[in-house]
Amino acid sequence: MRVKFWGVRGSIPCPGPQTVRYGGNTPCIELRFDDINRLIIIDAGSGIRELGNFMLGNDLPNGPIKTEIFLSHTHWDHIMGFPFFTPIYIPGTRLKVYGPVSYEKDTLEKVVGGQLTYRYFPVREAELGAEIDYIHLQEDSFDLGDGIKMTTKYLNHPILSLGYRFEYKGRVFCTAYDTEPFRNIFSTDPDDPSYDETMAREGELIAKEQNEALAAFYAGADLLVHDCQYTAEEYSKDKAGWGHSYFEWVCPAAGQAGVKKLALFHHDPLRTDPLLDELAKLHCSPGKYGDSEIFIAGEGMEIIL
Repeated sequence: MRVKFWGVRGSIPCPGPQTVRYGGNTPCIELRFDDINRLIIIDAGSGIRELGNFMLGNDLPNGPIKTEIFLSHTHWDHIMGFPFFTPIYIPGTRLKVYGPVSYEKDTLEKVVGGQLTYRYFPVREAELGAEIDYIHLQEDSFDLGDGIKMTTKYLNHPILSLGYRFEYKGRVFCTAYDTEPFRNIFSTDPDDPSYDETMAREGELIAKEQNEALAAFYAGADLLVHDCQYTAEEYSKDKAGWGHSYFEWVCPAAGQAGVKKLALFHHDPLRTDPLLDELAKLHCSPGKYGDSEIFIAGEGMEIIL
């Protein structure tokens, strides 16, 4: 498996002189299986535009493009690049788009393909050259063919979000974004009028179980790409409930789960290159969180598993 990052930012693209080294595009990851000529794309943030352009020169000369996009969820920063993904305009392209949906009345096609209407864009979905199928995913295990196994895991985000675990020839690649630690949403203060002892106890138990389930989901991964938008100070101040994780939780959790490589991902748009460098010094030192190799993901970074 070969993994390449085409977009690593969260929330909104933030190009400029302060984000040149790590990149300013929103999430898009290329997962290639060179020996079986298979390409999987994870998320269609603004980074998918450059990936699409690369595919025109690298893949199209070998025949019509056939690929799959797995969406973690349908927040705009993860789908906004789809209308600019050039292969969808080329006849002969066959594309499968997988992902969760939060509202049954709005299908995946309506949410993603709905960007291609004259209200928002000069081209309608009906005018595309590609053949596109939309597949609604839930938490489950799948055989993707060619020896690729995939498992999905619900994450903790304001809308349904899926983590992906791909297994191929003894190698494991996982994503866990957008997500934050599961926590007890019920009051634990006996003086609070809303306090209920049973609910408080159940809330603690469920949060613990879900955090353990997530750790089991990515346990032993050769590479884990994990949401890490905040620091603990930022998270505790006013970001709890926003659906994003923090360095001081992600790094030790990955180390305890035996993750071999941890790529910190979904950088806050206000996080400049120098600020990310400072965070790397604090959290990416070898051995700080066990045997895991920890690094901050950047556009153009490529990892072979």
